Amino acid sequence: MLSPHEFATLLLVKDAPNQVDMEREELDALLERQLVQLERLASGNEEWRITESGDSALRAIKRHS
Repeated sequence: MLSPHEFATLLLVKDAPNQVDMEREELDALLERQLVQLERLASGNEEWRITESGDSALRAIKRHS
């Protein structure tokens, strides 16, 4: 189960990945659970992206809310 902070971070990655603070400790937990991944952009910058598993987790949580 995700903590409220992890859930909020997952939503942020989905809706506004360019606004995610790269140092958020919740990202480590989400990365470990393979709910997000770090993607290198053509510009050389890195951006967090939600994985298929992360998207499925969000849909499941929203159904039970």
